[in-house]
Amino acid sequence: MSRKLPMVLLGFLCFYCGVIGIQAAADYGEALTKSLLFFEAQRSGKLPDNQRVEWRGDSALKDGGNARIDLTGGYYDAGDNVKFGFPMAYTITFLAWSVVEFSQQLKAKGELAHALEAIKWGTDYLIKAHPQPNVFYGEVGDGNSDHACWQRPEDMTTPRNVKMISDQSPGADLAGESAAALAAGSIALGGVNKSYAQILLRHSKELFDLARNHPGQYQSSIPTAGAFYASSGYEDELQWAAAWLYRATNEKQYLDFLQERGNTGGVRTVFSWDDKYLGVQLLVSKLVLDGEVGSSGPWGQYKSDAEAFLCNYAQKGNGNFRKTPGGLLWFLPWANLQYVGSASFAAVTYANYLEAKKATMQCPGGSLSPSDLYALAHSQVDYVLGKNPKGMSYMVGIGSSYPKQPHHRGASIVSIKKSSAPVGCQEGMDYWFTKNESNPNVLDGAIVGGPDEQDSYTDIRSNYQQAEPATATVAPFVGLLASLSK
Repeated sequence: MSRKLPMVLLGFLCFYCGVIGIQAAADYGEALTKSLLFFEAQRSGKLPDNQRVEWRGDSALKDGGNARIDLTGGYYDAGDNVKFGFPMAYTITFLAWSVVEFSQQLKAKGELAHALEAIKWGTDYLIKAHPQPNVFYGEVGDGNSDHACWQRPEDMTTPRNVKMISDQSPGADLAGESAAALAAGSIALGGVNKSYAQILLRHSKELFDLARNHPGQYQSSIPTAGAFYASSGYEDELQWAAAWLYRATNEKQYLDFLQERGNTGGVRTVFSWDDKYLGVQLLVSKLVLDGEVGSSGPWGQYKSDAEAFLCNYAQKGNGNFRKTPGGLLWFLPWANLQYVGSASFAAVTYANYLEAKKATMQCPGGSLSPSDLYALAHSQVDYVLGKNPKGMSYMVGIGSSYPKQPHHRGASIVSIKKSSAPVGCQEGMDYWFTKNESNPNVLDGAIVGGPDEQDSYTDIRSNYQQAEPATATVAPFVGLLASLSK
């Protein structure tokens, strides 16, 4: 039970926070609301009447036209105007997983409908991108030409080439992740639209079969996307898809697939758009805890691998993850907060699984309870939202100090609603990209790449390694913030 602090003490603490440069504790509910707004800012295509991010307009309304297919919709991945299928599918899987695990918390905060809208905006696009059982379109646009320009999505003049995988041009990782997204989406959306959920499952099963029957990494078929989001392998996506399909259908063939793979992934060092093994391990661990599968053999190993990761997360393992001096987990120098968010989501999700069974877990450095895992995730989220040496929130729009120049084309150029004059490719680069002022549009809910290993952050638009937000970064925080918004 929480205890309220006396007002005098609260006032002192807030004053003290200001003195040492740390923001007062953020409102997780407000952060949750804004995290979902970010996905509205990333929408491509014809915007709906209930669009809340009003500085955005319709964009890319002819996507797919050069291939005589409708590929409008979906999400731009980050601060650019390309639709990369691989991280987009991962984003949708995570949004759906957030609803699957934390729907009651989302509903209590009035955000369940918005979360479902965010998922469906993505799954609608994935359906369009899968016009035939053995064909899937995995990229719209061109990263190189797009990155040479600085334009609002509404003004794009860069090529909108489309690229696909098929039974002749394989991409098991892309097909597998997309199958996972659609299966997870079918669970999340099944409660409000059963017929639509069945459509998602049909597409998911077909994509899983494409991935299983035609192995290979997608960048061999779509090298332009691989230049920006190269996959390190496809085995994790195959298992990820099978795990979600089993959860969605309870069909034994998907459980058999997992049991027969002979590779549980081992103890991972990161959970990301490229590496889904920890996600598989968590889903299988739930099956073990629920008694649906045994606790020996590969099933026990999946669970052991998941718990070893969480022991390292909690600094009680044999390979503890590094931390910055200010206490932030440190995984990789590029967009580190993406990995902090996914690891912390894993922690609260597994805490829920343990709590349901009144269980704890054992680490080399001692035991971990569900409340321990929640407390650790709390500390990481608090850091992201302002309780850090810089005293700034790394989510835009939270608190009084947050990144004012995120690396984002749409946010950094005057809204088309205020100035309809087209902004050219070079004009945007010469004027808006280099303009050393706050972005004219506040990109609420965006989480930037984050500080460096010494807790330092430079808020300037050209600092794309630290300052660029991405859908793959924000997606895990939706469920994470919902879980903490009690």
